[in-house]
Amino acid sequence: MANISKTLIILLLLFFFGNRTVSAQVGMVGQEIGIVAGPVAYFSDYGLRWNAETNSSNTGLGVGLVYYLNFAYKADCDCYARYTYFNDHFRIRAEVDYHEGELNHYGPIAKKDTDGGKKLRAMIGQAKVFEAGAHLEYYPLSIRDYTAFAYPIAPYVSLGFNFVNFDPYTYSTLEGPLEDNLFHTFRGYVSQEAGSTWSVVAGAGMRYKLNVVSDLVMNLQWRYYDTDWLDGLDHDNPQNKFNDMMFWLNFGYIYYLNF
Repeated sequence: MANISKTLIILLLLFFFGNRTVSAQVGMVGQEIGIVAGPVAYFSDYGLRWNAETNSSNTGLGVGLVYYLNFAYKADCDCYARYTYFNDHFRIRAEVDYHEGELNHYGPIAKKDTDGGKKLRAMIGQAKVFEAGAHLEYYPLSIRDYTAFAYPIAPYVSLGFNFVNFDPYTYSTLEGPLEDNLFHTFRGYVSQEAGSTWSVVAGAGMRYKLNVVSDLVMNLQWRYYDTDWLDGLDHDNPQNKFNDMMFWLNFGYIYYLNF
């Protein structure tokens, strides 16, 4: 957790205090900042991946800071930029966010009143994840027209990559060392070590126009990680076909800096 905290502090300082440097370099581009938050759902080695109870229960909460470059608007003259399709339909979003949640085993075996079932129910994991990255957002409708209140809602899709720092933790509510209380499938496949990786991020959402300088935003993201250790758990059994994944539904507020 210490590594995550240090990284978060450094990037937050760069995010806020580095904004002056960014503004000088992209002074001709509109800029926006915002904050988002919402529930996350982890698809990991805890429980059964496509089990309804697992998917609805292995959840947590995420919060994030976002920064946009709006190419449809010119900050140096308070006017619209020269029209191009890219300027009027794309934004670049940079974001830093943190999410965490508790993970439990669900499914038919975990429900049994057997030694294995008891060990599965007693095994609890915690995912603590920090991410920072950049995404390209595509708006089918005109960003210019949306800014001018031609319509109140602007849908979009996005694609990007994140740098990921994770710090898993696993424990058992049964007495004795964790290794002695593990379900046989996971013996030798539990890690308490923090690590780094990257994720592919695909998303879809929409903005709602509040006023000239602010929007509300709703966004659903799917993140696929280049590791299976995000939850601190991995194994070589046939059912373990994918790396860890996460879905994040977030809601937020966006403020236009240059309007």
